Amino acid sequence: MSISNIDVLKKLESFDKAYFTTADLKKLFPSEKEGFTTFLKRLVDKEILVRLAKGIYMVRGGAWEIDRIANQLYYPSYLSFVTVLGRGGILNQIPYSLTFATTRKSKRMTLGGTDIVYSQIKPELYFGYVIEKGVNIAEPEKALLDQLYLVSLGKTTLDFEELNLIDLDKKKFLSYAARFPKRIKRGLREIKRRWGTVSVTIK
Repeated sequence: MSISNIDVLKKLESFDKAYFTTADLKKLFPSEKEGFTTFLKRLVDKEILVRLAKGIYMVRGGAWEIDRIANQLYYPSYLSFVTVLGRGGILNQIPYSLTFATTRKSKRMTLGGTDIVYSQIKPELYFGYVIEKGVNIAEPEKALLDQLYLVSLGKTTLDFEELNLIDLDKKKFLSYAARFPKRIKRGLREIKRRWGTVSVTIK
């Protein structure tokens, strides 16, 4: 006899996991092995589970924890670049995608309709982040330097006129900058020239 929806939900919520893979679910519900595809479809149809991507699910009814799931799926990584700059008000533009720094190969994926971008950085640049609600998040000073690093590699752009540089910790920024390669010097000069300014542009 198939396990009830209520029992399924209780079992899923008893595990402190942001997401479940198909393999996880098969291990959790071995009694459904014979008709697992039908069982899984039932959970999605009943909105007990939400399909985020192929083979990746999260429990419906809980908070949408896309940040944490994306962080855990491709590890080591931390949220950085324009996502952190936009959320922190340092950049006027609010990006639609989530951008992570990683020491692994660069990668893109979609989770629950959200575009996730992982950009590779050198292992020696993997620092300057904190953990908030289970998510590794770059400090704003580090997120700005990470963005300058990608700009120096020609992998992205940065509109300096869109930056609000009044609340950053200058001492920390310069300390972190000293650990980056010389290729960011051009962007660094522009940041220093604009230090303490607020963007008057609204987009």
